[in-house]
Amino acid sequence: MVAPTVKLNNGREMPLVGFGLWKVDNATCADTVYNAIKTGYRLFDGACDYGNEVEAGQGFKRAIDEGLVKREELFIVSKLWNSFHDKERVAPICKKQLKDYGIDYFDLYIIHFPIALKYVDPATRYPPGFFYEDNKVEFSKATLEETYHAMEELYDQGLAKSIGISNYNGGLLLDLFRYAKHIPQTLQIEHHPYLTQEPLVQLCKERGITITAYSSFGPASFIELEMKKAQDAPLLFDHPTVKSIAEKHNKSPAQVLLRWATQRGVAVIPKSNNQSRLAANLDVCSFDLKEDEIKEISSLDQGLRFNNPTNVSTFYRKRCTTTSLTLFAVRHQHPDLRIDSLDTKRKQYHSLTTHPTRA
Repeated sequence: MVAPTVKLNNGREMPLVGFGLWKVDNATCADTVYNAIKTGYRLFDGACDYGNEVEAGQGFKRAIDEGLVKREELFIVSKLWNSFHDKERVAPICKKQLKDYGIDYFDLYIIHFPIALKYVDPATRYPPGFFYEDNKVEFSKATLEETYHAMEELYDQGLAKSIGISNYNGGLLLDLFRYAKHIPQTLQIEHHPYLTQEPLVQLCKERGITITAYSSFGPASFIELEMKKAQDAPLLFDHPTVKSIAEKHNKSPAQVLLRWATQRGVAVIPKSNNQSRLAANLDVCSFDLKEDEIKEISSLDQGLRFNNPTNVSTFYRKRCTTTSLTLFAVRHQHPDLRIDSLDTKRKQYHSLTTHPTRA
C-alpha cells in the first residue's frame, strides 16, 4: 500500500501520508526507515535537529540497493535549523545534510522555525540545539527574508525540488508573500483537534500552499518529554468523540485523527515502531468521515499548543541538552557506540566522560 499524493503548487506530487523521524532512536533508525519503506511509506520527514539523518540515509540506501524502491519514488524532507539562517550558511549546511543522507537533492527543504540563532560550527556541536553555550539563547541578525531568499537559491539550483516553511503564523506568512520570488510549496505546523488553526489553514488553501501537520495526536507526542501541559491534557485517543467515531467506522482512534486531517487535504507524518500500527497509520485514506463527524472533531479546538519555542524552559533545555549536546558528544567522541534511548544516552555519556577508558 502506498499513500495517495497531493499536487504541490509547483506541480510536484507529495504523498499525503508520510513517516516522521522526530524521536526515532539512532540505534534503530536505519532499520525503522527500511521497514517503513517495505510497508509502503515513501515520504520521510527529517531534520538536522533530530540528529538521525545519517542513520535514516542508511535505511534509504539499503532499500534502494535491494530494489525495494527507486530514489525518485521517495520523497525526502529535511529542515534548515535555526543556527544556519545567515544567507552564507544555508547552502553549506544543506549540502552537509544531503551528504549525511547520501543523496543529491531534497524533495522538500523547510525552514524549521522562524527563529535565527547564532551560528554554531558543525565541527563544534551538531546538531546545535537551541542554546549557544551555557544554556543561553543567542541570536543571529539574519532576517527571515534573507534566509528565505537563500532557500530560493537552493530551489533554483535543484538542491531542493520544493521549499517550505514551518511554525510560521499568519502574519509571518503574509509578510513572506511580499518578498518571495517562489511561494513556498508547504507549511508545516502543529495541527490536531486541540489546535486546528483554521484561519491559517484557510489562508494556505487560498494561496495554494499545502499544509503538513505534525503532532497529529496532540499531547501524546509530548508526554514522554515530561511536558506538564501534555501530561495534564486528556489524550485524544481516549476522547469520547474520537472513540465514538472510530467505533462507527471500525477504525482506531489514531486512524480517525489522521483521516480528519487527510480528508481535509492536510498531509500527516506519524511514526510508530509497531508494525501493525505502522501499516494502520498508512491506511487512512481508504475510508471517509461524514461532514458532521469532521465538524465534531474540529469542535474540540482549544488553541492548545505544545510545541512553543517561546517557552525556552525545562522542556527545551531537556530536549536540547539530551538530544543535541549529549548525542554530539557520544557520537563524535565514541562513534562506534550504539544507543537505544535518551536515558541510556545520558547514563552512557556520563560514564564515558567520567571513565573514558570504558569506551
